[in-house]
Amino acid sequence: MKPLEMETKNIEAYFMNWDMMYPKPYDKETTSPFTKTRVILMNGTEFESNWFLHQFARNCNDQDLRREIARVRAQEQQQQKRISCLKPINENMLETTISYEQLAIELTAILAQNEKDINNRNALDFALLEDFDHLYRFSNLLKTDFDIDAKHLVGAYTEIMPARPTISHHRHPLDNVRYPMDSRTADAFSLLVGNIITAAEQQTMNFYMNMAQMYKNHIGRQLFAEIGMVEEEHVTQYESLKDPNCTWLEQWVMHEFTECYLYFSMMNDESDEYIREIWADHYEMECAHLKKAVEMLEKYEGKRAEDVLPSLAFPKLLKFGSNIDYVRKVLKTANYTSKLEEYVNVCDLDANDRFFEYNYFLNNPKSHTASHGVINRTIDKLGRDYRFQVDEHPLDCLRDRMIDNTTLGRTPSDNL
Repeated sequence: MKPLEMETKNIEAYFMNWDMMYPKPYDKETTSPFTKTRVILMNGTEFESNWFLHQFARNCNDQDLRREIARVRAQEQQQQKRISCLKPINENMLETTISYEQLAIELTAILAQNEKDINNRNALDFALLEDFDHLYRFSNLLKTDFDIDAKHLVGAYTEIMPARPTISHHRHPLDNVRYPMDSRTADAFSLLVGNIITAAEQQTMNFYMNMAQMYKNHIGRQLFAEIGMVEEEHVTQYESLKDPNCTWLEQWVMHEFTECYLYFSMMNDESDEYIREIWADHYEMECAHLKKAVEMLEKYEGKRAEDVLPSLAFPKLLKFGSNIDYVRKVLKTANYTSKLEEYVNVCDLDANDRFFEYNYFLNNPKSHTASHGVINRTIDKLGRDYRFQVDEHPLDCLRDRMIDNTTLGRTPSDNL
């Protein structure tokens, strides 16, 4: 499929009225967990597009181009409103959070298994374990505060158990920046990976930034704040994979191509016919936006779409599904952290490394760290932590359900 060959209407024809922007929400009891994750992914994709175009406009001094950016951006905003309102009113904040973390896990695993760029794949695997542990922490909060089993929310497609403990995720900011791709040599899928995962993790980061103060108790507020800080690390990592040498117009073309690819993937993967029609509508709109971005690229820089996109056709489409076996395989690297651009076993770090200094400063005392406190609270209330596993945990040090491990990936004593 080549989105530039899609027949589209005049871009003015794609504005929506209020009725179109307020769709019928999905039923939280019957809707597939993967439909919920698709809604979150596309909401985040539209958010990224909107803020990219705002930043572009703030760095552009051509009034005609700024007007074209404003027109497309308004339609991206309308799409975002339509998608965000698919979430039902009766889905509570933590139930939505479980879907956010399931998206982070399954999307990252899908991208990693199809990624040929080793630098990108290593980044995906590294953050995957952290999002996996976040699901475990939030699921325990959901169980103790609402007596809801997250297993039912994830449809038993995603396991719920500890990975690299969240307390170990807190690295010095200098160690979250990775090597960027070169868009002249990277393949189409790798470039899409950079855009997709950055938008998805940014959406999660923003959600937690805004939700931290909204929760009903202190431990929940603290957990959202703590994991929100880890999402800042993830966004720093993923955005650094993108090629910083692209022009604003080249980036715009790539953003629109990414949206086209995602909507076409969602449309072909969606089980809910009503929501699938929304993905189809938005796909056509994004094809029109892509054509506009290419038109501006040609007008202002004399470049063609072929000069920016490694292929005008989509690579293999995204398809959501369970990735339990893959996540269990990646768990073998739970004792790793990062140092500058590299991933290293904590046992190989010098005792004075800034990772230890920063992490121990932040988590002093560790009893004040919310991710640890949430699990202790569940153990105190239920006698053990909350989990969903298809088999025993692959790591011996994480099998005890009455003790929260705070050393794996954080101190040299827990060496895998």
